[in-house]
Amino acid sequence: MKLAILGGSFNPVHNGHLHLAEMVHTVFSYDRILLIPAYRSPFKLGAESPSPRDRIDMLLASASGIPWLGIDDCEIRREGVSFTIDTIDYIYERYRPDTKLGLILGDDLAVNFTQWRRASEIAEKTDIIVARRIMPEKNDFPYPYLDLNNELLGISSNMIRELIQSRSAWRFLVPAGVRRIIEGRRLYGCKEDAPEGCDSPVGEGAARCGTEAAEPSAGSPSWETIARIEDEARMSLSQARFLHSRNTALLCWDLCGRYGLDRRAGYLAGIAHDICKSCSEDELVTLALADGQRMSKLEKKKPSLLHGRAAAVLLQQRFGIYNTDILEAVRLHTIGSVDMGDIGKVVYIADKIEVSRRNVDPALRDLCSGAGLEELLAAVLDSTVAYLRSQAADISYGTRRLLAAMQKKKNHHSP
Repeated sequence: MKLAILGGSFNPVHNGHLHLAEMVHTVFSYDRILLIPAYRSPFKLGAESPSPRDRIDMLLASASGIPWLGIDDCEIRREGVSFTIDTIDYIYERYRPDTKLGLILGDDLAVNFTQWRRASEIAEKTDIIVARRIMPEKNDFPYPYLDLNNELLGISSNMIRELIQSRSAWRFLVPAGVRRIIEGRRLYGCKEDAPEGCDSPVGEGAARCGTEAAEPSAGSPSWETIARIEDEARMSLSQARFLHSRNTALLCWDLCGRYGLDRRAGYLAGIAHDICKSCSEDELVTLALADGQRMSKLEKKKPSLLHGRAAAVLLQQRFGIYNTDILEAVRLHTIGSVDMGDIGKVVYIADKIEVSRRNVDPALRDLCSGAGLEELLAAVLDSTVAYLRSQAADISYGTRRLLAAMQKKKNHHSP
């Protein structure tokens, strides 16, 4: 994967940031642009800011249905002042990019680049991309770089904050989801009431389980439908859980592309696989049993294991999704099955090793760029079962059957 990063305070994220990311994605053919919000920028030590959670939520709201756009909260989790070299080392370790990492800089930051911590090392480890933000002409940058040669849009976070505080026009300078968060949470001194339903707090309450469905679809989902489901997951889940879901979806997108599978189906299954994680046990049982199957002994003991079955039912009832590959993948992502198809295998893999998962063997992530699907599944399954056994955790019948089948296949192919 060819990867570039764009860091900043994103206070708030606006259409200029997203236009810049899209230009780099398009002009230089990067597979993914990662937006990385700073916990505290070394260049803005005195700047007031909403909470890190608010800024991440606004970034996530901007990325619905855009598989080439990723969000990573590594600097938020590190806390303290953020230094770019530390983030670069983290990205190489977690994401394992196939090529040199791209680093996107606005010309306003490039002017003082030599003052950055370990600037020469940053220049060696990355392909620096300089974008125009305030200067109409090229600047005298001391290291090799790529010139984006973009148009100046004249939008800044500071300008948006001032417009909000002065009750001037600002709403169409940011994505719609960002506008709803600013209005709903009264950020930056916003005093106008948001439309009803736009201020729902993220991570509070379960996925709404209404039965009114969209037009049923058994084919590849539209991006409009995917964005609706992604927004539902974002509003239903805790921020950490949604970040996991989105990272799972992005890895599903990558793996489906690698193995010639339906990328939209994989992305949607990844986004939706945990959409019922915040449901109560009673809600999980009610939804899951609507699929007509009985509860296993382990599911009765641990009803939380029903969240995959419940999510598959929710996708049908609320969103009209009847694509059997998607529903199967969502239903089986926790325990796996000998009968699951390729999309199901991809979601099972991605759920276990996406980049925000801690304590994942880097060798498993390296396999994503070179191994076949069956080899990757076998390696992830072995690792998962080994972890469950180390924790003396129950192993489901479906997982044990899948493990036995994979071992039998491996023994059959051994010389």
